[in-house]
Amino acid sequence: MQTLKLYGTNWCDNSKAIQALLDKYAIDYDYVDVDVNEEATATLDALQGGERMLPTLVINGQQINNPSIEQTKAALGINNNQRIVLYGADWCPDCQRSKGFLRDNNFNFQYINIDEQEWSIPFVEKINNGKRKIPTILIGEDVFVEPSNAELRKQLNVEAEDTSHVYDTIIVGGGAAGLTASIYAQRDRFESIILEKSTLGGNAFITEKIENYPGFQSISGPDLMKRMEEQTRTYGTAISTGVRVLDIQKERGVFKILTDDLTYFGRSVVLATGSTYRRLKIPGERELIGSSVHFCATCDGAFYREREVIVIGGGNSALEEAIFLAGFTKKVTIINLNDHFTASQTYIDKLPSVSNIEVKYGRESVEFHRNEDGQFTGLEVKDVQSGQTEIVKADGVFVFIGLVPNTKDFKGIIDLDERGFIKTSGLGQTSVPGIFAAGDNRQGAIAQVAAATGEGVLASYGLREYLSKIG
Repeated sequence: MQTLKLYGTNWCDNSKAIQALLDKYAIDYDYVDVDVNEEATATLDALQGGERMLPTLVINGQQINNPSIEQTKAALGINNNQRIVLYGADWCPDCQRSKGFLRDNNFNFQYINIDEQEWSIPFVEKINNGKRKIPTILIGEDVFVEPSNAELRKQLNVEAEDTSHVYDTIIVGGGAAGLTASIYAQRDRFESIILEKSTLGGNAFITEKIENYPGFQSISGPDLMKRMEEQTRTYGTAISTGVRVLDIQKERGVFKILTDDLTYFGRSVVLATGSTYRRLKIPGERELIGSSVHFCATCDGAFYREREVIVIGGGNSALEEAIFLAGFTKKVTIINLNDHFTASQTYIDKLPSVSNIEVKYGRESVEFHRNEDGQFTGLEVKDVQSGQTEIVKADGVFVFIGLVPNTKDFKGIIDLDERGFIKTSGLGQTSVPGIFAAGDNRQGAIAQVAAATGEGVLASYGLREYLSKIG
């Protein structure tokens, strides 16, 4: 569990003040009086290089010398009448969004990185019935799992922002396509806002390495997306994260965007909501998602250091993530339905050099097996030629079998094809004048970051033409 140690003395007023603060909020801590504990005195001298500043707080191994009351409150997430503790990870987009919301609204919160504090993982799993869901946020005695900004705003009594302003364009989705569309719109002097349900960057943000984006031989997904975000902000785009669009209506020539939080208004709309990874829909999958079945190696791979995992799929994402996982897991078994890979030759050529990757071709995933406690034990697969089955033992599974467009909320608003992709014509124009589509959610789009940026440019030209016509 979390460790908190306070070094102080009974004659030190600051020590007494810190003690009183910790007691008031019922925070567990060990108090060490350096006047009566010689060993503790020696430890403190070693920590401080002999300076012996009191009081000293050590929180999960992090040392704060002679903190003020305000510094202590900030470190432990203490606010006027409650304490906020956020369990998350640096690679988690929703964690970044939640941290941003709390910072933007001037709340103190203690951030506990589950990658650095091993004790926190079983704690998070216990709260979430065995699943590793983050962010998990404790606000006083209440627990919030993957809360939206609307939930946080309600719980923390944050006054809603004024959204009555009419933007030239509202961009729904903050991935590569949405960010690019906003850059071009702002350069054309069209005022834009990005509404993103998670955090900026989309699927690229959770990609460990990108090796096919022009200008970079290799760059991490988060780094590339942060550069795009910085450029977007430089041009003055308004950004609101943690916002899910529920409906789009048009009244008197203005689009009304209804979300799970606030309502926004714009003269045009760009839908750049991207796509999510497809599920297998086989027995055991639904129950194990979040605990042993995953769709992002960058996000969840760290849970499987020196353990065995399975990767299902044969395209670029499957091979890229398998190679990434092989860097720190004991073994990776790739289950491929076909007798060959559909990935780029570059990835295929890399596989023979990775000694801890095994490939099983022509295998159909049949069922995720669990023990009596509901824990994953192995994946049952069937040989598509012989029909014989076997169970591949592993500790976790990563599924990469294609993408599903994030468009279900737009059904009945604009025309979609039979797979749910948005039908477009010309410069990304949908079936509704003034609504454009860009990126992985558009029919015929190529699911690559470089292609998504081009889609954003295309949509920006479409909205420019539309806005010029309506005046």
